[in-house]
Amino acid sequence: MTTPRIGIWFIGARGGVATSSAIGLTALQHQQTDETGLVSALPVFSQLPLPGWGDFVIGGHEIRDVTLYDEALRLNRESRVFDAETLIACREELNQIESRIRSGILWNVGHTIRKLAPEDAPDQLEPSAAIEQIQADLAEFRAQNQLENVIVINLASTEAPIDESIWPHSWSQTQTLLRQADCPLPASSLYAIAALDLGMTYINFTPSLGATPPGIDQLARERSARHAGRDAKTGETLLKSVLAPMFAARNLDVMSWVGHNIFGNLDGKVLDDPSNKASKVKSKDHLLEAILGYAPQTLVSIEHIESLADWKTAWDHIHFRGFLNTPMTLQFTWQGCDSLLAAPLVLDLARFAEVARQRGEVGCMTFLGCFFKSPLGTNNQAFFDQTRLLETWAAQPN
Repeated sequence: MTTPRIGIWFIGARGGVATSSAIGLTALQHQQTDETGLVSALPVFSQLPLPGWGDFVIGGHEIRDVTLYDEALRLNRESRVFDAETLIACREELNQIESRIRSGILWNVGHTIRKLAPEDAPDQLEPSAAIEQIQADLAEFRAQNQLENVIVINLASTEAPIDESIWPHSWSQTQTLLRQADCPLPASSLYAIAALDLGMTYINFTPSLGATPPGIDQLARERSARHAGRDAKTGETLLKSVLAPMFAARNLDVMSWVGHNIFGNLDGKVLDDPSNKASKVKSKDHLLEAILGYAPQTLVSIEHIESLADWKTAWDHIHFRGFLNTPMTLQFTWQGCDSLLAAPLVLDLARFAEVARQRGEVGCMTFLGCFFKSPLGTNNQAFFDQTRLLETWAAQPN
């Protein structure tokens, strides 16, 4: 019996996270690395019918004029990741993935992201044409590689936020917006619509809008598709979701929580634009109130420091009040390689989402909330509560 092949389609296919995910998957396929950092490799998930690493095929969309292998070399040179032996061993596979990358769309991405594309790159004139092109690319990828399913994962740069008052609340409202010449939905949502309309899985790894509006979730349910997101939790916010429940459980009053983030990769460059930064700051900041039950004074800053490349550093200062109104302080520093923290989660999400498809689950995959800063379908932000939800889901009969 032939093992089903599963496609992973990256939006932002030559970015740091996509490149690291592709190298990581290739290294796993060739047994050049172990499974450290992969949640799906934990014993608690061993009973799941998870796809093997060799079952996946990668393709994607990209707006930048670079190559996947050149991006890998840049990460190696600037951020000191991937050893030479791994890069050499992965080169052939990266070139094969490169042949499966198509030009992305630029609808409502904003001027900062638009500048990443070549000047002569054509802008999409209407959303329906963009969706048709995305679907043609996805259908070609599925047919040429004889894939049973395709999982579309948004790893593109963060878009500016969209006013919630104009989100579509039904699929019919979504269709009406798509027919308008000034459709406010961004590229991330057009990708989501294109994938879900084909019955494929969509995962939003970014703070961008994606499949968040109820009208797009309704499409997923009508097409027996599934989606998850948004904004992967890999560093400072991961620690917030672990530490904040401690303060709540000990009845310690958090008076203020300040987080300062610096990093130098492409994501940081895009977030230098205040409109794009607004999406990220909101996603990083809102979980404290959900966990604590009240809103302490907070400040989240994100600054682009080019020399740091892909290494992200966060300093947090927590001012809290204890017994007899005694003020106390907790401070921590987190430093990690942004793309290498994210890449294993990308692969985990693909594996778990494929199990959900096999089980016939549709709509929002709330059990994946532990992976995201703004998890769709749930307001539970405490990390270990979220992890138990994933484990409970995994324990269900397959």
